[in-house]
Amino acid sequence: MSTNKPKDISEYKKWLKDKHSVEIEVRTQTYYDSVANKIRNDFINTLLWQSLSQQIVQIGQEYYLKTKYYLLTDDQMPEIVLKPFDSFLLKTFRHNIINNNKWPDEPQNGWILPNNWFIKIKDIVRTCFVVKYLDGINFFLDKLKLLCQENALNCKIDFEAKEEGYYAAHAYVSFQSEIPKQNWDTEKVDSVIELQVTTQLQEVIRKLLHKYYEVRRKNVPSDGIKWQWDYRSDEFSANYLGHILHYVEGMIMDVRDKQEEKK
Repeated sequence: MSTNKPKDISEYKKWLKDKHSVEIEVRTQTYYDSVANKIRNDFINTLLWQSLSQQIVQIGQEYYLKTKYYLLTDDQMPEIVLKPFDSFLLKTFRHNIINNNKWPDEPQNGWILPNNWFIKIKDIVRTCFVVKYLDGINFFLDKLKLLCQENALNCKIDFEAKEEGYYAAHAYVSFQSEIPKQNWDTEKVDSVIELQVTTQLQEVIRKLLHKYYEVRRKNVPSDGIKWQWDYRSDEFSANYLGHILHYVEGMIMDVRDKQEEKK
């Protein structure tokens, strides 16, 4: 069997079939969709989501009393969305192939395959809360962590700051869900929901650059010049725009805090 790295999704699907006897078919996506929908519905019915829905306005009011600024861009609960199957498969491609420094051996945390991918992929079901100011991220996360503790759910917080200019906080909430098996029986698994908390400016840039990032993620990186030195490249413009916006948000907070000190 060839040890050449698959260069795209088509080659990756062939590698899955040849090495792991995993065939990506229409029924693969159908099964994925049914499991993802079940996880989303189970999470919506948790006491955590219900409590957060009831307290979202109060949380915003507490922030306003503390800062005299509004917390959220919208007091309505955000939509809980499913990761599309193509994006899901692409994420396994990045883990198993693109970011696998031990190739052709398995990556450090093992292969992600159908027998474990509903447990290992943490953002199959996700949502995003958008706050207006940078300090709103920590404020909201503190409230979320408290609600998780009250409902005996594990909550892991991850602050992401990538060299590509991506900034956001992710809360990964674990809960038990009963999902369908391929033989139409069911099994109980520890599912994880991703609750992203980002700022208004970062949400704008994320939406603008989403398609660009998706294209870049599909490709195995070359050994050419680094993007930081290629000022004509799309990566240079897009990535540094993310860094600039994050810096601007920090400056906004600095000005806001100094104004409060003068009062």
